[in-house]
Amino acid sequence: MADTDFFAALDGLLASSAVVIDRPRGTGHPRYPAIVYPVDYGYLDGTVSGDGQGIDLFRGTAAGRGVVGAFVIVDPGKRDTEIKLLVDCSATEIDAVDGLLGRLSLPRAYLAR
Repeated sequence: MADTDFFAALDGLLASSAVVIDRPRGTGHPRYPAIVYPVDYGYLDGTVSGDGQGIDLFRGTAAGRGVVGAFVIVDPGKRDTEIKLLVDCSATEIDAVDGLLGRLSLPRAYLAR
């Protein structure tokens, strides 16, 4: 599948799903409160990811940009993999999310649109 098909499919999921933000920007991580979310964090309602929950997303402040990329992570503690969409994120916000995932010691790959 071409990259354009991949991101078009993600755009479709975003357009047809409600975004639920359960950890607003500035909120501490539930297990590591000193690690603070640099952007809003939540999920797409009505979807399912590798962990059986909704597809995770980070939502930045660049409204209208849509899905700009995604991180694919491996969580050795949970023994799973997940995709985390980057929605409406600027380059600075993407770097901040990468830093957050690094502080959580999550191996990851970045897929750029």
